Amino acid sequence: MTPDDDTKDQKNKRMRLAIAIAIVGVVIFAAVFSYVLIGAGLFATKQAQDTTYKGYLAAPEANAGRQMAYTPSPQYDANYADSSFSPGFEDFNTEEYNAITDRGFVSPLVEPLSTFASSVDTASYSLARAKLRKGDPVTPDMVRIEEFINYFKYDYSEPTDGSPLTISAEFGYAPWNREHLLLQIGIQAEEVDMSKAPPANLVFLIDVSGSMRSDNKLGLVRQSFMLLTQSLRDTDRVSIVTYAGTDATLLEGVTGEDKAEIMSVIESLEAGGSTYGSGGITAAYAAAERNFIQGGINRVILATDGDFNVGVTSEGELSRLIGEKRDSGIFLSILGYGMGNYKDNKMETLAKDGHGNAYYIDSLLEAQRVLIEEMGATLNTVAKDVKLQVEFNPDAVKGYRLLGYENRMLNAQDFDDDTIHAGVVGSGHSVTALYEIIPAGSDEEVPGIDLRYQQRITTPSDELLHIAVRYKLPDGDESRLIERPVTKADLTTKSSDNMLWASAVAEFALSLRQSKFAPGASIQGALKTARSADYRTDPYRLELVELMEILVKNAEL
Repeated sequence: MTPDDDTKDQKNKRMRLAIAIAIVGVVIFAAVFSYVLIGAGLFATKQAQDTTYKGYLAAPEANAGRQMAYTPSPQYDANYADSSFSPGFEDFNTEEYNAITDRGFVSPLVEPLSTFASSVDTASYSLARAKLRKGDPVTPDMVRIEEFINYFKYDYSEPTDGSPLTISAEFGYAPWNREHLLLQIGIQAEEVDMSKAPPANLVFLIDVSGSMRSDNKLGLVRQSFMLLTQSLRDTDRVSIVTYAGTDATLLEGVTGEDKAEIMSVIESLEAGGSTYGSGGITAAYAAAERNFIQGGINRVILATDGDFNVGVTSEGELSRLIGEKRDSGIFLSILGYGMGNYKDNKMETLAKDGHGNAYYIDSLLEAQRVLIEEMGATLNTVAKDVKLQVEFNPDAVKGYRLLGYENRMLNAQDFDDDTIHAGVVGSGHSVTALYEIIPAGSDEEVPGIDLRYQQRITTPSDELLHIAVRYKLPDGDESRLIERPVTKADLTTKSSDNMLWASAVAEFALSLRQSKFAPGASIQGALKTARSADYRTDPYRLELVELMEILVKNAEL
């Protein structure tokens, strides 16, 4: 090598070193600059959240597009000491919710019949509660009013005539509009003593994909199923199926006596890989079918964030897949976990189409409520394909509006059609529905239709409306009918505790929903009504009152 070549080589080395240093410098500058921007953005977000507290007590139309949030207090979060949320911020929020179309008032001259499928799902309420606790926004599509109302217990009459269901009805005033009435319909299911219930064949279907790798997902799933395992009877059978990139059957047909083996498998679960949810669903139903108990409780319990990304992933395909399994006599429970990528729309589809119920587990306390305190209702179905139909008398009702159940509406002719599937009701469950009613003597305008050829003829009657419920027994194919007319004698001057609490919860949900059909609804109004009910003896009612108090206090700061 000549001296000139050596000089050139040294020059090239120095040049490469200079270029490398320059690149590193640019990368460091970009990283620092990005960090500053992100920090500024987070600070701005925090500042914006602090200001959203003010003005939330006003009517929703004055706050169009705004979202509810609050900073959790240490006292409130002490109730959730067993719940562990992953620290840090989500890079992207890919949560999905079905759109909800807020229904307005309808004239009984146009639509005398209101028909819908029952729902005892509660996922929407516990998810919104978790969002508010974290200071995250609650958007209108997250709020299914019926799931807020049905989260709580009500004191309805128990069935006494051999039917698994009974109907209650009561009138009161709408707190957000004293010119309107509220009709509360309660469907109460018989309560079966779980110690005397038939043996259970349970399949724990657990999502162990990479998206479940956090304490408030797979960590909380493990804790939830540990709780359930401890309450198993010796006559019960358990299978455990997991899915990530593929499905795996880790345990099959083990009896409730083998709690140590079941808990050992649960404890060993680790997250990783993609999400082949449809494969797991197919494998879980296959395991349930192989261990099917004739006359027993046969159920798949799916724990997931719903973020399916391999195999069948669309809502339509999942609906058809679950629908094929629906008539096998195997019921479904959905336990949702986590935030940031939570697919609420898929959870709702799976529950609605699979003879199932959907819950959102945001803490070990909520797992305790769903799987232990209400185990009979969660696991033991007493009626399926439960449909409600209300006929309104136009002589008494000028307009009506069903609060919630937007995604559960049925055509009038579906009520008598036994091929149309609907909701399920478990042991001890109650189904509550609220109608906001404009009385016949009101001057308020209700949208109607002028008919050229038909003439509306009404029959004089003391009945204000008529309630009908159809249901099938868990192993039946033909529906049964129960009915209850509501007359002027049912009108009372003083609201019961049931009515006070249900109307308070409804107003809370309407305020979060920002319903344009309830412009007077506010959290302050909901809190006032809730305080007039008996809330101190029920920890879940007390929890909501404390939550509303924090929201109101933060709004006044």
